[in-house]
Amino acid sequence: MSKLEVLRTSGKCSFYRIAPDGATPVARFVASTPETRAICNDPLIAGVNYTKKLRSACEVTLAALSKYSEIEFVERQTVVLNILRGGLNFGLREALADAFDWNQHTTAFVSAQRSRTEADSESWKIKENEYKKLHVPQHACVICGDVVATGTTLLYALKEFLRTAETEQTRISSLVFFTIGGQPAEEVLHECDALCRKAFEGYKGASIIYFEGRFNVAREDSDLTIKQTGTDLIRSGAIAAPEFISSQYDSPAFPLERCAIYDAGSRAFYPPAFYEDVLGYWREVRRIANEGVNYASYIAERFPELDVSRFEGAQLKAVCDTQIAKLERVL
Repeated sequence: MSKLEVLRTSGKCSFYRIAPDGATPVARFVASTPETRAICNDPLIAGVNYTKKLRSACEVTLAALSKYSEIEFVERQTVVLNILRGGLNFGLREALADAFDWNQHTTAFVSAQRSRTEADSESWKIKENEYKKLHVPQHACVICGDVVATGTTLLYALKEFLRTAETEQTRISSLVFFTIGGQPAEEVLHECDALCRKAFEGYKGASIIYFEGRFNVAREDSDLTIKQTGTDLIRSGAIAAPEFISSQYDSPAFPLERCAIYDAGSRAFYPPAFYEDVLGYWREVRRIANEGVNYASYIAERFPELDVSRFEGAQLKAVCDTQIAKLERVL
């Protein structure tokens, strides 16, 4: 498994590099902030509170990235690519302004949403991709963010942007991507990095910043009682920041969550639907608790890397009842 190299530890933003393994030229980082730990641990953080925290995390992480990476941030050469609608949650336009005291960086937009090709399929297609407003400054540093499980939407959006750059005969100097996501994100960056190296003279490289860790994506063969394949970002086997791992012990509910983020779109823009989704999960967990599954066996399924003895006395049904009551209060 890839290891984390410490670049900086800080109460505001700890910053790590995923050690190069020869498999990809993409520079890979993990950032841990109080805001993203809260987001990944507590699904009650939704709506505007969620987007505010994510934007704040991006701001402090940009400052760390400018110090500990080879990326050159130049105001008039930087373009924020907003992938609608999930990319709006990262607030990168404002985060850049606040981190570097900028005002003249460019913003571009492209709409894209994935859907399964069939109801029970593990294949995905793009829909709702009618809108785009793309501007490509010369020698562009492209910065974007999104939640990524399969990478379907990200690949579509970046390829649309690269096509526009070629059509306008401008150049791209670097790609920078922020995510709460899994390895498919860096696989997309790897593919687009190769395209940029062929198409754009002076291109320097791609970087990905995972908030809290590189999570795994639930698959059909994932040994989980409750899961949404191709969607859930799971803790088991993640390359996680030490701060994130430590934060799991703050509540017996944190390591049991079905997904590190759940549905990011509804979480930001339609909280009632988001809460219903999370509530449905905890009701399912209570069902299996009533059938005899205990806390120790369930945490061994969701996050086996943790020391279950630190949750001494935790009762699965009681944890479920607490989470269900919290969610029902906000609905």
